[in-house]
Amino acid sequence: MMNLNLKQPLVLPAHHSNVVGSRLSSISCSATEEVSGAVSSVTVERMLTVTASVEASPAIGQMYFQRAVDDIGDLLGKTLLLELVSSELDAKSGVEKTRVTAYAHKTLREGHYEAEFKVPASFGPVGAVLVENEHHKEVFIKEIKLVTGGDSSTAVTFDCNSWVHSKFDNPEKRIFFTLKSYLPSDTPKGLEDLRKKDLQALRGDGHGERKVFERVYDYDVYNDLGDPDKNPAHQRPVLGGNKQYPYPRRCRTGRPRTKKDPETEMREGHNYVPRDEQFSEVKQLTFGATTLRSGLHALLPALRPLLINKKDLRFPHFPAIDDLFSDGIPLPAQTGFDAIRTVVPRMVKLVEDTTDHVLRFEVPEMIERDRFSWFKDEEFARQTIAGLNPLCIQLLTEFPIKSKLDPEVYGPAESAITKEILEKQMNGALTVEQALAAKRLFILDYHDVFLPYVHKVRELQDATLYASRTIFFLTDLGTLMPLAIELTRPKSPTRPQWKRAFTHGPDATDAWLWKLAKAHVLTHDTGYHQLVSHWLRTHCCVEPYIIAANRQLSRLHPVYRLLHPHFRYTMEINALAREALINADGIIEESFWPGKYAVELSSVAYGATWQFDTEALPNDLIKRGLAVRGEDGELELTIKDYPYAHDGLLVWDSIRQWASEYVNVYYKSDEAVAADPELRAFWDEVRNVGHGDKKDEPWWPVLDTRDSLVETLTTIMWVTSGHHSAVNFGQYHFAGYFPNRPTTIRKNMPVEEGGPGEEMEKFLKQPETTLLDMLPTQMQAIKVMTTLDILSSHSPDEEYMGEFAEPSWLAEPMVKAAFEKFGGRMKEIEGFIDECNNNLDLKNRCGAGIVPYELLKPFSKPGVTGRGIPSSISI
Repeated sequence: MMNLNLKQPLVLPAHHSNVVGSRLSSISCSATEEVSGAVSSVTVERMLTVTASVEASPAIGQMYFQRAVDDIGDLLGKTLLLELVSSELDAKSGVEKTRVTAYAHKTLREGHYEAEFKVPASFGPVGAVLVENEHHKEVFIKEIKLVTGGDSSTAVTFDCNSWVHSKFDNPEKRIFFTLKSYLPSDTPKGLEDLRKKDLQALRGDGHGERKVFERVYDYDVYNDLGDPDKNPAHQRPVLGGNKQYPYPRRCRTGRPRTKKDPETEMREGHNYVPRDEQFSEVKQLTFGATTLRSGLHALLPALRPLLINKKDLRFPHFPAIDDLFSDGIPLPAQTGFDAIRTVVPRMVKLVEDTTDHVLRFEVPEMIERDRFSWFKDEEFARQTIAGLNPLCIQLLTEFPIKSKLDPEVYGPAESAITKEILEKQMNGALTVEQALAAKRLFILDYHDVFLPYVHKVRELQDATLYASRTIFFLTDLGTLMPLAIELTRPKSPTRPQWKRAFTHGPDATDAWLWKLAKAHVLTHDTGYHQLVSHWLRTHCCVEPYIIAANRQLSRLHPVYRLLHPHFRYTMEINALAREALINADGIIEESFWPGKYAVELSSVAYGATWQFDTEALPNDLIKRGLAVRGEDGELELTIKDYPYAHDGLLVWDSIRQWASEYVNVYYKSDEAVAADPELRAFWDEVRNVGHGDKKDEPWWPVLDTRDSLVETLTTIMWVTSGHHSAVNFGQYHFAGYFPNRPTTIRKNMPVEEGGPGEEMEKFLKQPETTLLDMLPTQMQAIKVMTTLDILSSHSPDEEYMGEFAEPSWLAEPMVKAAFEKFGGRMKEIEGFIDECNNNLDLKNRCGAGIVPYELLKPFSKPGVTGRGIPSSISI
């Protein structure tokens, strides 16, 4: 804080009083008259000269006329009006001290403004600066620095990094607080009203359509994914706010409702997110920030003419898939390859000795290391613990396996995977009972969650679905071996239930049927990964935390300042996803097997499986039977070489230690946590509004101790960083070669109906053709591959965990020291992961042709690297 508390009154002779009064008429001063005999004098408070330096920039792309008007305003000195606010109240009146005001004038240096204040020495510490933007357009203010008396050692910085609206859009001044953090009970008296006023402005009134320049945070349900006015087939159910489709809340935009459905919001117009949640102007000009928007709006339409005659065509043979990475697709100039080159420059190649360009995909790392790895059982199993979706495998604890769904609706509950099948696949080494007791059987279970959607998906064009279960055995080497796959079609009014267990049999037919069954399981896992492990559990479930934090935690609050870097750009990326990824006929619906049921299915998963407490990595592992907590409190992994769990726990423990040290700086007791009204309001709103469809669940933590607060904050920070990185940045490495993780399967198993049918005959003659018929079409594949290349990329200005400290952290010595230790631990984790990846004894992360597990290495260079843990969900 800036301490101007120098109360040294200057005594002047009476005949100087009028001169002094006129010179200081525009600022606050105190004067008293003293009479001593015949001579009177006036005590005039000493004034300090305070210079404010403002680093700012206008919005890129301002209209010429508006910029010209603002330039004239700059010349006339009407630029930025600054007000200094004291942290102290007036000692006599008990009210706020008179604010000191000055205009900041533009200097010769671009984006730099300066103002000079005459401040009473008794003004006290400056706790806030208010800014009024006199321009006609918004201005981005990076920081305001105050210097007293030209002495640079007195410099105090107000970290802003915020857009300030024009006073012509909103007359309310913007408030920027000191870097020093305060719990509500410790707030300096002079800032208490401003603290409340700022939060009230951020909450808004819940009415009207939000405007681009606003900073209002409010809630709404997911009712903007389809527009039935434009296309009745785009009608989608409202997710959230009802028992059938529970869901987290999104940011309210206030757009009008459609004419055909009063529950659905129009998709036309600006898709509002609060102004400071949008990508910064600088970030918008970098590769990583804009590729999602520009890729989906410019790149894919440019590709469509190249494939218009191939939209529904499959790849004729596997070498044609390989050609995407070698020869590429020719890009005639009229198809807009310039736009493609701008969006994904690494995919546009110049043909040697010509001026022609091709769209050529980079070879994904797993194919570069072993082009046949996707076909292998050991890699199929390994990726359940060291691949793109290592969050779903569970310990098998009960046998025989039974469905929990109603047999009257779906058919018999018993699994087709029998004791005899499993024991045969284990070569008689163990009985099922012995394997269960030794914790050596694991399951990837997509049975009950998908079975209700089988008939629905089969009604969609060129799509099919089964429910599936896959059983794995933990070998003596610590690797997993797949034993059996069960595929199930529920009964219908016209047909009985069909199910069959597949194993890697000794003959060619069974071996190929096994490969086809694996393809079905992989597409199930791919869909669940994208819709639940990725979209739902990170992007979607985090948005309510962001909204609640901004509505209920002051910018002065230490918890807000701890969480803030974990929330950057998430609301913007989610809004873009609603525009073009998860919307009706968007990328997900067009290319992934659930089709129009995609986001609805994530709602079903949210209702059935999501719990805040098990979003904590240790609790998640325990819930899935992949870890147990010993008497000493330490976790013991069920699969010792489980790369995601091993590396994730290193990151989790490091985050938890950082959160614990941070919390203990500001909360000196459990009672202080329980007594914090802003913290209580924040968490109540997360539970009762943001995740209101689950508000009555018993597992919600109560924030009444430092330990409960640390656990809650660590969980949020983990989900936005480690969890998201583990499921996002490996997408191109593992799914860029789409047969490894197909997004859809278009044909049923040839044995489903039994007997020598046409599909079975075709399969027996050319099983590879049957597999190619099942895989995505050329258009589906290229669209997904392009999208995954974009989503897997780090931008050049990525902010990684432990790398950049917030200014408010640096302002508090104990917090600064704690963060430096945190950064050091993250660097140590980086080296430790490298050691593990070179340890030949760890066969799930080191071996011939194996992609080393690097998704939880903390740092990365820009681009598609398959490593790096950014603090926030920014892509």
